[in-house]
Amino acid sequence: MFTHVEQAKYLDGYKVWLAFNDGAEGEIDLSSELYGEIFEPLKDVSYFKSFTLEGHTLSWSNGADFAPEFLREHVNCIDRRKAHG
Repeated sequence: MFTHVEQAKYLDGYKVWLAFNDGAEGEIDLSSELYGEIFEPLKDVSYFKSFTLEGHTLSWSNGADFAPEFLREHVNCIDRRKAHG
């Protein structure tokens, strides 16, 4: 199964709540990942929180995105199926 971000909600700072197609959901803090030319604009919080879901992951208008597998691996998550079952 390919990893897909199904839902995303801005929390605060550089934190985002994510829900994945495998039933996992949780919070990720991307503050330590905003380096390099493409990610530099995301250090502006107002721009950071302008993300959209595109190609099954978080994406920004300047072309920045994170692989959904990276997000899934680094999210502090709970499994919805276990939490609600």
